[in-house]
Order: sequence, then C-alpha cells, then structure tokens
Amino acid sequence: MTTYRAFGLSISSDIPLPELPVVAEPCAGDVRISRGAIDLPSADPGYSDAPGGSLLTIPGLGRFLIRGGGEIVVDTAADASDRRMRLFLLGSAFGALLHQRGLMPLHANAIVIDGRAFAFSGHSGAGKSTMAAWFHDRGHPILADDVCVIGFDDSGRTIAYPGIPRVRLWREALEASGRAVEHYERSFEELDKYDVPIAAGSGTDPVPLAAVYLLEKAQEGAAGGTIERLTGVAAVDALVSNTYRGGYLRMTGGAGPHLAVCARIATKVPVFRARRVWGFEAFGAEAAAIEAQARSLIGDEGAQGAR
Repeated sequence: MTTYRAFGLSISSDIPLPELPVVAEPCAGDVRISRGAIDLPSADPGYSDAPGGSLLTIPGLGRFLIRGGGEIVVDTAADASDRRMRLFLLGSAFGALLHQRGLMPLHANAIVIDGRAFAFSGHSGAGKSTMAAWFHDRGHPILADDVCVIGFDDSGRTIAYPGIPRVRLWREALEASGRAVEHYERSFEELDKYDVPIAAGSGTDPVPLAAVYLLEKAQEGAAGGTIERLTGVAAVDALVSNTYRGGYLRMTGGAGPHLAVCARIATKVPVFRARRVWGFEAFGAEAAAIEAQARSLIGDEGAQGAR
C-alpha cells in the first residue's frame, strides 16, 4: 500500500495513483482503495445502492464499490486501461466518497492569493481551469482543479483543501497560455483536453476560503465583464447547483443536510457572479479585474481584523 494525500484526506491504495502526492510517512489512511471482485448483481450505469454504500457502474470499464466514506473497491475489466480507471476512480467514485463523509465538493478550481483561497465555479466550459491557469502563470498557486473540497476548521472558519495537483485545459486555452500541446497527455481519450501537472505549491494544509466566483458568459453585445455579489437564496443556489456530483445526494437522500452546509458557507464567504465576454482577447483584462477585486477582499479582511 502507498499513502497519498488529497482533499484533506490520507489515502492508502494498492493501486498506483501518480496524479496524487505521496505521503512520506505511510499511515493507515482515512481512505483505503484496493482492487477486488465485487460480488453484487449487475446494475444500471451510474450510481446505485449497495450494502453499506453505493455502486458506480461504468459500461466497458467496470465497477467501483464505495462504502462508509472510507473505502473504494475497484473491479475493472482485464483489458481496461489503468488511466481510464483512475479517471473515474478519482472523479465520480471519489465524489461519492466525499459526499458519504459529509464534505462539500464544489465543482470549482481554486487558487491562492496571499494565503487566501479563491474558488472559480461554473458549468463545464465556463473557464474555471483557464482562469486558474492564468493566476498560476502569474505566481499564484493552484489549490484545486475541478473539485474544491470545502470544510470548516475548529473555530468555524471556512477552509478549502488542496486537491489533485494539475489543471485541465482545452487545446485552445492551452495554446493561448503559451503551452505546446505535444508536451501534455489528453485528459480524456475522446476530448481535445489536456492535463497540465503543477507543483503542489500550497502543501497539504487547508487554506482559508475568501470568496467563490460563479463564472458565466456575459450577454451578447456586452461591452465588458461585470462582477456582482450574490446574496441570500441566490448565493446558496450557486453553491448547490455547482456541487460536484450533486445528483448523488438526491439519490441517497442527503440533499437536506447538504443544503444546510451550503447555507452555512454562503453566510461566511462572499459569493460573486462574474460575467465575462467570451474570447481570449478580453480574458486577460477580465481576469485582472477579478484579481483586483479579490485583493480588495483581503484588504477589507485585514482592516476588519485591525479594528
């Protein structure tokens, strides 16, 4: 077994997970991942109920048994590629496990500015990874890619945990950032999207979450991007709607407690809607506007602390 670290959890696995940082001192782990035969009846594709947890069935690949928020058993076809298996293991299977543990996995990328985390959420294609890569290339560490796990420390402060140290970029965004496509592997065999490894610049410790930005496309003909704060139901809905694998909660009856967690986050952390003009011509200016606004939040926080 090798022990890895991600999402605030130590993960003991007999399956190599090259995407994750290795823990120098092996330990029992919060989560155990192993290969094994899953002796359960066939189920429809996707999530289904199973004794002690849930079964994730991926046609043409195999099945994942996720139990008790602490175990994932992997049973894949003999000819299934390890890379595709890890794609679902660290994606949908781990998403279910995070929900079983009562954690909040936001479908978001997060970066760090001056010791504070800022998360960029939104639908697929909204520019979450491109925004994170822009900040990374200007010296701000990427804390999480695609899944940002949010929790609370002992004092009740909202925190974000480091995720998988990479960023996934579509070819157009990859080339616009000055990177050459031939240097990177595809994220998915059928898509023109690529994995860009990054240094785990923030280590393994959680970072206080300062804000969440919901990225959206501006209306046609808009002169420029806008940033507006969401409050009340709108802020909570932004978190609920962008929860990673939120459909799993509806299947397992966990939607109510999850709504309460989202409401708690929204009362502690500002949520903004950042509408931006599509296209890379305006991207730099709009990202810079978000950075300036984010820095102003850090300044406000410091001023409040000094009072």
